[in-house]
Amino acid sequence: MGSFKAFRHSGHLPTLLTALLYFDFCFAVWVLNGAMAPFISAEFKLDDVDKGFMMSVPVLAGALMRFPLGILSQYIGRKNAAQVEMGAIVLALSGGYFFVDSYAGVIAMGVALGIAGASFGVALSLGSGWFPPKYKGLAMGIAGAGNSGAVLAVLFAPPLAEAHGWRTVYGLAVLPMLLAMALLQIFAKEPPDREHKSLKDYLKILVDRDAWVFNLMYMVTFGGYIGLTSFLPTLFHDQYHIPKKSVGSYAAIIIVAASVLRVLGGWMADKIGGLRLLRDLLIAIIVLTGLAALMPSSPWVMVAVLVACFAAMGAGNGAVFQLVPLRFKTTTAVAGSLVGEIGALAGGFLPNAMGIGRKTTGSFAPGFLAGTALSIAVLVTLAIVSRRWTRTWVGEGGKALDDAHGHSHSHGHSHGHPHAAATAKS
Repeated sequence: MGSFKAFRHSGHLPTLLTALLYFDFCFAVWVLNGAMAPFISAEFKLDDVDKGFMMSVPVLAGALMRFPLGILSQYIGRKNAAQVEMGAIVLALSGGYFFVDSYAGVIAMGVALGIAGASFGVALSLGSGWFPPKYKGLAMGIAGAGNSGAVLAVLFAPPLAEAHGWRTVYGLAVLPMLLAMALLQIFAKEPPDREHKSLKDYLKILVDRDAWVFNLMYMVTFGGYIGLTSFLPTLFHDQYHIPKKSVGSYAAIIIVAASVLRVLGGWMADKIGGLRLLRDLLIAIIVLTGLAALMPSSPWVMVAVLVACFAAMGAGNGAVFQLVPLRFKTTTAVAGSLVGEIGALAGGFLPNAMGIGRKTTGSFAPGFLAGTALSIAVLVTLAIVSRRWTRTWVGEGGKALDDAHGHSHSHGHSHGHPHAAATAKS
């Protein structure tokens, strides 16, 4: 990446890095119940369906909060929205430490942890907002690498839960949130690529066809990622009988692959085009989820399959978010939040599919095969829309149009930023 110096000077790096940290710590909090699931399940004697439901609640709650937080950020600014959100997370974690003492309490805590899952669209838009179109994929990829917060959760939560009790982990999680709040306040600057519109104008994205195609893509790349991330500790404990305090090290190897590849996926999408990259990655995900459904007898074979699968999903996340800011130039926070919301909702259904599949068939295979089926549907959809997209708002293969071509594909002018043209109309 010889052009990293040019990339660095084209935007505001401290904002990007503090947005990454904000997303990273929020992501860790979001998946805490999944990371501690073997401990919580043992205390309350949960069956497969109960476990799946417990892990799906933070994912679903976080998904539902993403779009409203994205809308809020367009009014009060992304930096302010991030601080409001992190303040609410600190209160929620404190409540969890003091008051959770039943399965119903864990479910309520899952809803509270969902606040952390809402950070997505705001973090990515805040981090990438200072960067020009040709570097959007890389900037979005770096901010989105906050997915790696899941690694912090699965590595540190199980041994801490073993040593101090799982409720204490909620209290300890307050500390990184306070650090993220302080650093964001000191170093981040609100990007100038925000356009002030009425709520009605922002809500138009709910009926935008292109937004829903992005939603579908993200159901596979991110929904698959977050759903499986929450479920990995339970998969390795229940299927392969890995001790509770050790499941995190198996899961962490897999999650790291997705986080690293998200940055690489954004960079590659800038170079060869997000559409071209997504097509190849979807084919890989179809093959790999099919292999995982065979439920290999060795845990290390399963780790190898899932590392490759998570790497493809992570790179796919980077590719989707190379395309989103090119299509929705001045409303990236709202568009990103909607895409993130629908994508994460799919992730909420996956632990339930895993739990119900195991209870009814005795195997986790149906959960993996659901991912295979969805990936095939998205691959077909991508083939249908690619030609229209490359004729209207994006270049060949999904690369950013240079400014010379860009003027013929966009209408109006943006406010306050030379690189942010108004939202392209398809």
